[in-house]
Amino acid sequence: MSAEHPEKDPSQDPNTDADQSQATAENASTDEFFGSADDQVEKLKQDLVDAEKRVLLAQADLENYRKRVRRERDDELKFANSPLLTDLLPVVDNLQRALQSAGGSEQAGGIIDGIKLVEKQLLEAMKKRGCEPIEAEGQPFDPNFHEAILQQPSADVEPGTVLQVAQTGYKLFDRCIRASQVIVSKAPD
Repeated sequence: MSAEHPEKDPSQDPNTDADQSQATAENASTDEFFGSADDQVEKLKQDLVDAEKRVLLAQADLENYRKRVRRERDDELKFANSPLLTDLLPVVDNLQRALQSAGGSEQAGGIIDGIKLVEKQLLEAMKKRGCEPIEAEGQPFDPNFHEAILQQPSADVEPGTVLQVAQTGYKLFDRCIRASQVIVSKAPD
């Protein structure tokens, strides 16, 4: 050992302990940093997957909303004539009553032909708009399209069959806008 540079015993140097502590701390913080960086990467990957799922769900919800709005708009357009057609049904009924009351009268032959023509035109115009009479007579009773006003015993037909139509019902496309008023058969007493 020389006098100018005496060799230092590393175990006796207080700076060496601090340097070792600092190096150990740096190694620990580096491990923590890289360890936490890996954790952060995994967390970010999971966040990305979750975000992609949310985007897909939002897109699906938006597409479902668009379909529902389109369907509702189509239904509104399809059934927009419903109030007008409902208001015209009593007119059709009155034309049919006029024809029934005139019967086979010879005096009103031209008028009856005129009323038949008007009734036919009105029914054709309604049919063109999707409004048609509900076929009821001889059909099984269906509460969605028929309104029973009376039950009548009958041995000729099966119980629950429409025997007679008191007032014709109408449907607009597949929706009933006025139920047929009918007399329904029941088992004989």
